[in-house]
Amino acid sequence: MREATYRAVIAAGRVALRALDVTTRAEGAEHVPPSGPALLVSNHVSFPDFLFIGRALLGRRPFVRFMCRHDIWDVRLVGRAMTAMRHVPVDRTAPAAAYLTARRLLGEGEAVCVFPEAGISAAYVVRALMPGAAALGRETGAPLVPVTIWGSQRIWAQKRDAAAVLPRPDLTRGRLVDVRFGEPQTVTPDADVIAWTREHGHRMQRDLEALQTLPEHRPRPGELAPWHPAHLGGQALDRTASFALDRSPHSAVAPVWGPLDE
Repeated sequence: MREATYRAVIAAGRVALRALDVTTRAEGAEHVPPSGPALLVSNHVSFPDFLFIGRALLGRRPFVRFMCRHDIWDVRLVGRAMTAMRHVPVDRTAPAAAYLTARRLLGEGEAVCVFPEAGISAAYVVRALMPGAAALGRETGAPLVPVTIWGSQRIWAQKRDAAAVLPRPDLTRGRLVDVRFGEPQTVTPDADVIAWTREHGHRMQRDLEALQTLPEHRPRPGELAPWHPAHLGGQALDRTASFALDRSPHSAVAPVWGPLDE
């Protein structure tokens, strides 16, 4: 009975994705330990990213605890459901409580997914990264599994102007969402978490571009594509304009990584 709410949400998600004819194409799920602590570290390109990551792991690890913005809990019924599913509210201005909760969950053998960009990139390049994932891996010894997601931004993207309201979901049928899980990484007890985070930023950007350049994800010739990065032929915002929409906390590690053509 403990996971009844989570099972109900999974069932509802399946119905919604079936209605929209969304294909979630997963690769590398075998890299996620089937039991015991695991820290999934994912890029973030859309509001429902958690839905597709969870979907990709249903046959492997169905109950993943996601670290999410704390204001989601302000909606009463949603907040109750999030608590029942043991997801973790994150206040970016005071992240210590979220860190301690995630550490406890890992100690209980749970799988926890963190989005270290602490926001959605409307440029679709990797933003500044919070070092908390590396710190959790170093302290707990849990394996860090890189996760890359692409395609979900065509369903519900970040806004393009700070003064604009959040866009509504695009209910166009037949979308493809790719989720790839990389080989687990270990953060050693003597690791420098800032250096590790910078290295991981390069890895995240490289893995993201590997999906973005697949033929099935490229814009058609002449197509207006605000959902695709500018350096790969789309019309997404540039990095500076994107970061201004949802500023990263001061404790985030500034990007020293960049698009492959920089």
